[in-house]
Amino acid sequence: MQELLEQIQEYLYGIWRFRWVALAAAWIIAIAGWIVVAQLPDKYEATARLHVDSNSVLGPLLRGLAIQPDVGQRVALMSKTLLSRPNMEKLMRMVDLDLKIRNDQDKESLITELRENIRLSGQRSNASLYSIAYTNSDRLVAQRVVQSLISIFIESALGDKRKDSAGAQEFLDKQIAEYEIRLAEAEGRLADFKRRYVGTMPGEQGGYYQRLDAARGLLGSAKLELREAENRRAELKRQLSGEEPVFIPSGGDEFGTPSRLDQRIQNLQTRLDELLLKYTERHPDVIEIKTIIANLEAEKKEELEARQAEPFAPQFGLQSSPVYQQMRTNLSEAEARVAELKVRVAEYDKRVKELEAKVDQIPQIEAELQQLNRDYDAVSQQHQALLKRRESAHLSEKAEQDASEVKFRVIDPPFVPLKPSQPNKLLLNAAVFLASLAAGVGLALLTSLIRPVFYSRGALNRVTGLPVLGSVVYVLSAAEKRRQRLAGAMFVSLVLLLGTLFLGVNLMHGMGFDLLGKVQSLGARIL
Repeated sequence: MQELLEQIQEYLYGIWRFRWVALAAAWIIAIAGWIVVAQLPDKYEATARLHVDSNSVLGPLLRGLAIQPDVGQRVALMSKTLLSRPNMEKLMRMVDLDLKIRNDQDKESLITELRENIRLSGQRSNASLYSIAYTNSDRLVAQRVVQSLISIFIESALGDKRKDSAGAQEFLDKQIAEYEIRLAEAEGRLADFKRRYVGTMPGEQGGYYQRLDAARGLLGSAKLELREAENRRAELKRQLSGEEPVFIPSGGDEFGTPSRLDQRIQNLQTRLDELLLKYTERHPDVIEIKTIIANLEAEKKEELEARQAEPFAPQFGLQSSPVYQQMRTNLSEAEARVAELKVRVAEYDKRVKELEAKVDQIPQIEAELQQLNRDYDAVSQQHQALLKRRESAHLSEKAEQDASEVKFRVIDPPFVPLKPSQPNKLLLNAAVFLASLAAGVGLALLTSLIRPVFYSRGALNRVTGLPVLGSVVYVLSAAEKRRQRLAGAMFVSLVLLLGTLFLGVNLMHGMGFDLLGKVQSLGARIL
């Protein structure tokens, strides 16, 4: 910290050592800068304020039914179009600025100058208020330009309203025609796609994998029903064409009616068939019923052998048994059921194989169909939206015929202050004064760094690295002290004089006194 303070002190000593260099530089820079500021041309800013009344009587009635024009956007657009080349050329003719034009280059320069100096702005607190400003070296020209801009602004708004409506209508018609073509193309692509892949389109049952799962489920159910029907048929065949048929004609009475054992066997057989439809042959109930049936058949066989041993045993054909006939009917029905289920299984198996063969094609078809449907829906929705927008535009255009949507009113007419608004010479003079002082100090510091000296024993010790044994003080004589005081007083006087000159220059600018112009005119008269 001590070294930093010593370094700052050395810099201050160096600046004071070359204070006359700093003062001379400050005087030269200040006078040159004030001369430049004095030569800057004065510019006057003309301003005016407009009120854009966008409150329409029909607005609340049309809200939600017609297109409400965004007045802020339309005024912003008119602000941009106001600075267009045709409007700038019209402005030049209205203000007679075209009289100064001698060639195309002058015309382009004037248009560029107008665009750069014209400002249109709005207020955040009140979006209906707009300001127009223009800066020029001539007060009268600035006022006339702003007045002409107001006229062009209002004429553009009133004249462009119907043009905007007609342009919007034409734009909507063009867009609708284009979307009708796109809609027809989308419909054609969708129809061609459906014709090309007829039979493979996803239906109400869902997508490809849902259809494949459903087909496999139907195939499994059909195979299960087929096995059940085949088991029933096999059992009926066993009963009818076994080694010893269960329906023996002598087992009944003399009229061919079934015996008590035959009825029990038939009932148990019917029960067994019902159980086989639900369970396998290993089920306990199935095994039990089969055991009972076997015991009854054995008992029936013994009874039959006993009857056959009798001399007058009745002999009737097997065909005369009603139970046998019923069993033959059941067998025929079972055969028909098996054939029907075989056809069903074959059809379901064919469907599953067809779907499995298209495992790579079906998802691609479904994805392409979904894309075509999305494209068609998007185009159709946009087409419907444009149709609704056109109807709303028709309603808006009809409403504009009965009420003016945008009204203009001049709040503040063009006004130009007596004093120039640009440039701010007081501020510029102050900046020149501060810059001259800073430049003088900087030049003095730079000179001291270029031509360094040792101001203390510590500085000499830091540079040489040698111990300093002592120092010799220079004692001024009385004459040298007087000269030093005189030089200091002169330095302070010149600094104060520079400050006084700064105040005088600002005072003359504030009073509107053109000292430089007076000097130039006086010099011209002398010469």
